[in-house]
Parts: sequence; structure tokens; C-alpha cells
Amino acid sequence: MSAAPAAPATVRPSVPRRDAGVPIRTLGPDDRGAIVAHLLALDPRDRYLRFGFAAQDEHIRRYVESIRFGIDDVFGIFNRRLHLIAMAHLAYMVTPGRGSDAAEFGVSVSRHARGRGYGHRLFARAMLHARNHGVRRLYIHALSENAPMLHIARAAGATVVQQAGESECHLELPPADFDSHVAELLQEEVARADYGLKALRRVWHRAVHGLVRLFKG
Repeated sequence: MSAAPAAPATVRPSVPRRDAGVPIRTLGPDDRGAIVAHLLALDPRDRYLRFGFAAQDEHIRRYVESIRFGIDDVFGIFNRRLHLIAMAHLAYMVTPGRGSDAAEFGVSVSRHARGRGYGHRLFARAMLHARNHGVRRLYIHALSENAPMLHIARAAGATVVQQAGESECHLELPPADFDSHVAELLQEEVARADYGLKALRRVWHRAVHGLVRLFKG
């Protein structure tokens, strides 16, 4: 067991440049189906690292149904086919009479989409949103063998405490400012526009393919 830190670390945003323009959209209740499909596609090892236990299909479905949209926040990255290939869940720790000044972060990335910095990008997006909503401390609970998750936390400047095969990461977030609010607004608008264009492109492709089949028939 490592010694407890004297003081929590201060956030040090770190996002790979090559992924700086990846559109990340805020997800809502209508996206539950996409979330379920994404998580069910994870192999047993990835499910174990994401949830900390050997999550079966029913566990995943219950987890998705339990997401508190309207309280928590969920962010996602979609490919051109509108498949959710990476997602993050920002769960707020609500204190009676005080609201939410802390939140917990969890992330998953489809195996075929690894190595593109999506985990880092989602963490940066979640940190920005948390700052703008008054969150002062961000937590990550992960298995100590989950090297990618711990790398994301350490790259952002988090303090990591390991004990009995599990790790707790935490860091203090700076207060929101004008730039952080503008940055989040722009990111969300770009992500929504990107998703809309992908949806229109899919409708167009389906229409064209339907016409081709019609004429061939």
C-alpha cells in the first residue's frame, strides 16, 4: 500500500494533439440503446477492467438502466456509421444540502478504436464539464491492473493510491472561468453538428442504395 497523499493533486489537462478535434457529444436517455450495444460488445477482459468484476449481459443492462440522466452526465464518440465506439460516465456524488462538489469518472473504448487517445479525450471533456458545474474534486476507482485508466489519470496530474489490487485516483479541479464555459459550448455544438451530418449521410446512402436496388429489380 502506498502512503496517503498530503494533499490532492491539481488537474493538469493532457490531451493528445492528434485527437484534439474528435467530436464528443453529450448523451441522453434516447442513447441508452447505443450505450448497451457498445458495452455488450466489450469482451470479458474489457468488461472486467471497466466494471471491476466479470460483468455479464444482465449486469450491463441494469447498469445502463440505472444511469441517472439529468443528474449524471454521459459523453460519447460515434464513428461514421453512428456506432458508439467510446463513452464516459461522470457520476456526481450528491451531498444533502450541498449538491454535487465531487464526481466519479468511468470510461470504455471499443477494442478496434484503441490507440487513438479517445480515453484521454473523454477524460478532458469530462473534466471541463465538471469544472463548469461546480465540481471541485474528480475521482477514478479502477483495478490496479487497468494500466490504460491509470495512465489517463496520471497524465492529467491525478494522485493515485493503490491498495489490495485496487487504485483510487483523485485530483482537484480549478474553478470555471469564461474560457472554460466557451470551450465547452463550442465542443458541444461541434459534436452535435458532426452527429447530425453523419445521420444525414447515412440517410442519403440508404436512399441511394434503395434506388439502386429498385432499378436493378
